Amino acid sequence: MRFFCTVLLAALLLSACSREKPSSSEGFEVSTVNAATQNKRLGNENEDISNSRQNAITQAVSRVSKAVCGINVTQIREARRGRRFNDPFMEFFFPERVPRRTVKSLGSGFLISADGYILTNEHVVHNATEIVVSLSDGSTPNAKLIGMDYITDVALIKIEGESYPHIELGNSQDIIIGEWAIAVGNPFGLFEINAKPTVTVGVVSAIDRDFGKQSNDRVYQDMIQTDAAINQGNSGGPLVNGAGHVIGMNTFIYTGSDYSSGSIGLGFAIPSNRIKRILRDLKEHGSVNRKWTTGLVVEDITPLVARYFKLDSQKGVIVTEIERGSPSERAGIEVGDIVTEVNGKAVHSERDIWNVIDNSDLRGGDKLELTLIRDGRSGNVTLQLKGLN
Repeated sequence: MRFFCTVLLAALLLSACSREKPSSSEGFEVSTVNAATQNKRLGNENEDISNSRQNAITQAVSRVSKAVCGINVTQIREARRGRRFNDPFMEFFFPERVPRRTVKSLGSGFLISADGYILTNEHVVHNATEIVVSLSDGSTPNAKLIGMDYITDVALIKIEGESYPHIELGNSQDIIIGEWAIAVGNPFGLFEINAKPTVTVGVVSAIDRDFGKQSNDRVYQDMIQTDAAINQGNSGGPLVNGAGHVIGMNTFIYTGSDYSSGSIGLGFAIPSNRIKRILRDLKEHGSVNRKWTTGLVVEDITPLVARYFKLDSQKGVIVTEIERGSPSERAGIEVGDIVTEVNGKAVHSERDIWNVIDNSDLRGGDKLELTLIRDGRSGNVTLQLKGLN
């Protein structure tokens, strides 16, 4: 009886084990389903990560990068050695010979039309004998100079061909201080390594930076300040906001030292609206016409004039002559008016007016806002400059 029970118990245990153990084929099917689920989950996670990496900056770069190019230039530069004689007589008969040498330089630019027009800085192509453009597709066509403006440091060049990727200039009036600023270009010639521009990111640090007339006679006005790194070779490349709009053209930096040439976060770009204004003239005429007239003659106020007009001081200038039919006459200015301000800047002498003019890069059609004193009363008039051929 004991033996029989033991055998029966063993049989029941074997039967239970055989029912609970899955077949080999069932185990394989369960494993396959789990792997597929895991792969799908992993794929979704990778897609989510990829999507999260896409942001305003990456989208802006994608929008403009194919239109950015490197500018390789062969230039003629002059090296002055100073005066050899202190005697004007000797200088006349033995004039200084200025040695010239051929040098290679580089910069950046960006296509603004499908037919090959490219914007860059004038100092990038200054005195160029050959201009070669490096495009994002790896090609290196030669470019010809269409027009340039030394004063504003803007140049327009062109390559032959059609259907080029290009970008349009945005509205620099819409700039927000603190918004993303993306500098795209060819620093140190790195574009040549793989035909891709370099991208640096910062913010718009300030706007309307007026540097006025420089020692080299350039006028940098309404400049955009950014802390996006701008280095040697970035000149002429676009400054882009987070929406992918070109708000300016990278032009120069402050290094804080005569011994350093790298970026310290003080970069400046010419605003796009200023470039648009220059661009029209460069495309149509190859240069900018800055000949204009006001039809107005002024002189400094002497103590005698101040007493005659019962003025509290000698600040300002007095109008002594107005040309008939001139912009000044049309503006209602009269002989004897005292000009105390031009475009919101105080005028103490005739020299001050010329300083305002020199620092404003004026052209025909531009307007001057004048503050006048007439018969003891102060008022404002708008004078529109008349362009000359």
